[in-house]
Amino acid sequence: MHDPLRLAIVGAGHFGRYHVLKAAAEPRVALVGIVDPDAGKAARVAAEGGARALPDLDAALAEAEAVIVAATTRAHHALGLRVLEAGRHLFMEKPLATTLAEADELVALATARGVVLQVGHLERFSVARSALARNVSRPLAMEFARLAPFRERGTDVSVVLDLMIHDIDLALTLAEAPVARVEAVGRKVLSDQLDFAQARVTFANAAVASLTASRVSPAVERLARLFDASGSVAVDFVGRRLARFDHDGRHEESWQDTDPLAVQLASFVAAVRGEAPVIVDGAAGRAALAVALAVEAACFSDPSA
Repeated sequence: MHDPLRLAIVGAGHFGRYHVLKAAAEPRVALVGIVDPDAGKAARVAAEGGARALPDLDAALAEAEAVIVAATTRAHHALGLRVLEAGRHLFMEKPLATTLAEADELVALATARGVVLQVGHLERFSVARSALARNVSRPLAMEFARLAPFRERGTDVSVVLDLMIHDIDLALTLAEAPVARVEAVGRKVLSDQLDFAQARVTFANAAVASLTASRVSPAVERLARLFDASGSVAVDFVGRRLARFDHDGRHEESWQDTDPLAVQLASFVAAVRGEAPVIVDGAAGRAALAVALAVEAACFSDPSA
């Protein structure tokens, strides 16, 4: 029987607050404190989780065995290095970093220190992901759409790193083949970063994934269509519905979502305790980042962008 995992959380913003609430509710976690440059925000979020606001990362590292970094993406690399250099287990919100060189440094350091590095690709823990895996085998073609209204939150990075990267990770896990080619177009609309992007990813096994992401849409939509040798699957992630079309006709299923953030946290605790493998390790986070950066590069190479 293990003692609760002593966990600190860096970042008291929108998503950091959710991490705090899930950690506070997880019986295998002892939430030792919250760190944020905004001391008032840190205090408010810490109070919600029944924890303390800590003055800085050093104070967190002095008490914690593991750290969740839910800070701005631009700070991921620097914060991650400090956590790993201290020999602490690290859960890094997606994306793992902003460049492949940064990602490689984090992965290598986690390996050298012998600690867990998990990346927050939340869709891996959703019921929808499990339903897809049950209903699709070796997809020939995949289409994903992830659309949302505009919010200032997340605009420090492009819509590719903010939203599309979730579906990139799904496509990589479903294709189970190396990426051969990436094509894309995108536009800045309401921010200084890409707010809309469409990508076509071709895999070495000839499977193709078409991905659309927008944060300037009138409503939230999250859809997928996948085609394999025996039929097709259509998924409405928001409506929690899946329809399979094959030689036997149409089959439908629906579900009530579990709490994927809580499931993700439980998986991190299990990995730290050596009870289970890391579901989304540094290599997986790096692979999704590589495709996302290739999509961005393709968007910016478009002379009309």
